[in-house]
Amino acid sequence: MATASAFRGPVITRKRVVLPLVGFAATFAFISGSLINPISGAYASTAPASDAVTPAVSTHVAGQEYVVASTADPSAARDGYTVNYTSPVVKKAKVVVTPTTTASTATSGAAATTSTTATAPAAGTPDPGSAQAIGAQMVAAHGWGTDQFNCLVSLWNKESGWNVYASNPSGAYGIPQALPGSKMSSAGADWQTSAATQITWGLGYISGHYGTPCGAWAHSEADNWY
Repeated sequence: MATASAFRGPVITRKRVVLPLVGFAATFAFISGSLINPISGAYASTAPASDAVTPAVSTHVAGQEYVVASTADPSAARDGYTVNYTSPVVKKAKVVVTPTTTASTATSGAAATTSTTATAPAAGTPDPGSAQAIGAQMVAAHGWGTDQFNCLVSLWNKESGWNVYASNPSGAYGIPQALPGSKMSSAGADWQTSAATQITWGLGYISGHYGTPCGAWAHSEADNWY
């Protein structure tokens, strides 16, 4: 019995030494397995590789220059934004043309009529007692000169030939060709037969619409009516 007890003692001691070694080996194998890629056989390392790619570095790009070489309004689009340029509106200066002729303005009621004066051939001295003689006296009474009488003679020569009874299918009547002739009744009841009444009305009409006989004559020459 003594021999058997002496033999079992060393065997137990050996087992106690082997078990920690086996545990250490298993732990080392587990840690090594977590560091080693079982497919490629590569191992993990914290050292940088010699052929590592240099990371990209953001650099500043100079501003772009946009030159407009067209008279049309340009537009530019970038990154989803569109910029339209509209040329400024330049107002042109208004050109005022001054006529070379002298203008006169006459007002009749609320309306004003502008006419350009003109000259007429000399009428000469009218026969005493004639309609033109009456007209010459009335022209002078208005303060107008011989030039205005010349225009009046030319005007009514064209309209009626200074005929008191001159009539027109349109209804115009008398020396001044009033339209209608009955308008001259404001100057007198004898408007149909009196040269003086017709001339009085006619000079009042001319003064109110054209200022002077030469103003009426200029309008008649330009538009064939006054």
